[in-house]
Amino acid sequence: MGDRQLLEQAKQIDRLLPRLMRRLSTLRPKDPTTQLPLAQLRVCAILSDGAFTISALAQELHTSVSAATQLANRLEAVRLIERVAGRRDRRVKELRLTDRGRRLMRSRRARRIRRATEMLAQVSPATREALLRALHELLRDSDASPRGDDLIVAAASPALQ
Repeated sequence: MGDRQLLEQAKQIDRLLPRLMRRLSTLRPKDPTTQLPLAQLRVCAILSDGAFTISALAQELHTSVSAATQLANRLEAVRLIERVAGRRDRRVKELRLTDRGRRLMRSRRARRIRRATEMLAQVSPATREALLRALHELLRDSDASPRGDDLIVAAASPALQ
């Protein structure tokens, strides 16, 4: 496969994935998650996987500890997350979703799954299987591939455009 074709396919993925995610995440107007800024919603999604320290959250978000702390403060103020003593070291504070935060994120996920079910019902079982295989391969192979500036430089290279 030529570099031009690869670049064009990467551009198509860049255009298609956000559109797909918007369709999956279409929410009712009164849904409480529509009131959360995207960064705060992302923090809640991360904390859905379990507790994080502020520094681990900052690392996951690729932001400063100060910015992560500000996000945590806002979410704590609306009772979606809480600070608790660490499991390994009680002197360390960890962030976790409150019961309210967990309910909110479970509800959001259930709506996305319902929407994905509706969308997938429109294509054949073979197409669904091929799509899932391709997505699994892409994720698996992306874990083993180089990340960072070298990919950005390659994509921006005039020779590839």
